[in-house]
Amino acid sequence: LFTAASAKFSGDLAGKYYALTGMDEAVRQQLVDDHFLFVSGDPNLKAAGMERDWPEGRGIFHNTDKTFLVWVNEEDQLRIISMEKGGDVLGVFKRLAKGIEAVGDSVKEESGKGFMLDEKYGYVHSCPTNLGTGMRASVHIDLPGWTKEGVDKLKARCEVLALQPRGTRGESGGQTG
Repeated sequence: LFTAASAKFSGDLAGKYYALTGMDEAVRQQLVDDHFLFVSGDPNLKAAGMERDWPEGRGIFHNTDKTFLVWVNEEDQLRIISMEKGGDVLGVFKRLAKGIEAVGDSVKEESGKGFMLDEKYGYVHSCPTNLGTGMRASVHIDLPGWTKEGVDKLKARCEVLALQPRGTRGESGGQTG
């Protein structure tokens, strides 16, 4: 469904979908090097039955500029990502909004169905922490003054500021300094 839908993306959203099943090794390595590829093995996802039939039905889409990505059946059914280096937060958000609309329109055109929306709970996801708007924003910044002090001090400071430190490779990548 998403493969056909993503083939219709145009302009700055146009790109290619890569299925995990049968993925060429050179492509897989490039996606790993770009920090785009998700992997199996999370014990919580396994316990919830969300990794059954791995890697069937899973893949990743990215646009030509590698600033718009969609993970298919990683944790949620679709994880739509907009990112870029620099400080253009508004540009990233506008691309995200445009991408969400393009994904929703394309999937609805292919299947006749829209995103699952509950009147009380909002958008429904596999991950309860994404329930509601389904949106989470992250900003990755280098804090050399804090990371040289050690991860424990950085975590403590983030706790005071109600922030979560994440790794340089995303939410499961570990902090490095």
